[in-house]
Amino acid sequence: MSQNLLLTNARVVTATEVFLGTVQVTGGVIRAVDTGVTSAAGATDLEGDYLLPGLVELHTDNLEKHFTPRPGVRWPSLPAVVAHDAQVVAAGITTVFDALALGDVKDGSARMENLDDMATAVTLAQAEHATRAEHFLHLRCELGHPDLTRLFHNFDGNGLVRLVSVMDHAPGQRQFVNLDKYREYYQGKYRLSDAEMEAFMERQIRSSHEHSDSNRAHIVARCHERGLPLASHDDAEPAHVEEARALGMTIAEFPTTLEAARAARGHGLQVLMGAPNLVRGGSHSGNVSARALAEADLLDIVSSDYFPSSLLQAAFTLEESVASITLPGAVARVSRNPARAARLEDRGSIEPGLRGDLVRVHEYHRFPLVRDVWRAGMRVY
Repeated sequence: MSQNLLLTNARVVTATEVFLGTVQVTGGVIRAVDTGVTSAAGATDLEGDYLLPGLVELHTDNLEKHFTPRPGVRWPSLPAVVAHDAQVVAAGITTVFDALALGDVKDGSARMENLDDMATAVTLAQAEHATRAEHFLHLRCELGHPDLTRLFHNFDGNGLVRLVSVMDHAPGQRQFVNLDKYREYYQGKYRLSDAEMEAFMERQIRSSHEHSDSNRAHIVARCHERGLPLASHDDAEPAHVEEARALGMTIAEFPTTLEAARAARGHGLQVLMGAPNLVRGGSHSGNVSARALAEADLLDIVSSDYFPSSLLQAAFTLEESVASITLPGAVARVSRNPARAARLEDRGSIEPGLRGDLVRVHEYHRFPLVRDVWRAGMRVY
């Protein structure tokens, strides 16, 4: 059904400027973006609130929390997806890439047990229009996992798969070059004794040596055949970026050092960092801060990672804390840039001809508060 939407008296945030204006959406598409306020019948007065493009989220693990809200608790699949979707939309996100881990560092983990159900439930909910945001799938490929290629090929016929990243969480490299940080994270997560932790680390190193290279080659070749964008993950040094460039990757997720981020930019990869890193002021793993990369003009895309509402907050944090970044530039990092990186050309900015994905944001004690969300001109929050 064709929808007509007229929003006025809004601080419209376009790709280049912020102005008091009016936006018209017809049939789900932005038809006009004008300066000034209209008194036309049917116009909705936004009372001076910001009007942003719908946010585009490329990497969130948030779905897992709804399938396993507590250790040992498994929530029904479709209600879990719907609850996750509602949280995402309430954060201003209208396009979300749900990250599914193919392989894990621990056998029998909840994320592996839930993998098929998560994929099936997201696909069904999307097909039956039960979601408010538009959902795609981001396959996170754990290269050291011996069964990775089989898990990957299970998604060959799933059209929601639109992004693939490859990663190796073995101790001593990339995200966990610092072995003390590795022990702190996984020993705390799995409650392992010192002896169990040492055995765990030995297994991870051995599995990485045995499987990573062949799995990487297979996954990359298959993605190029299917035309799927590829992302590297946790690059720690220029050599990692050189490898990613040679394999045709276009996104560098969460580089752990300034040197790796600089190398990624030099090779044309889009640098993606976590919004929680920005909001908190640093990395929980002791790696490079997203703010430092932003100040060095090495930050292209921001992802909410594990906390959906951090994405919008990060955009306003960027504008406030980094002198060289304007609000349009900050908003582009959570909307236009991720959309283009994922090869979605129909959204991500407030301009005629693009999809009417819009977010009304009110400044509440200097905090960006989502008041309304529209997807393709339809109010979904």
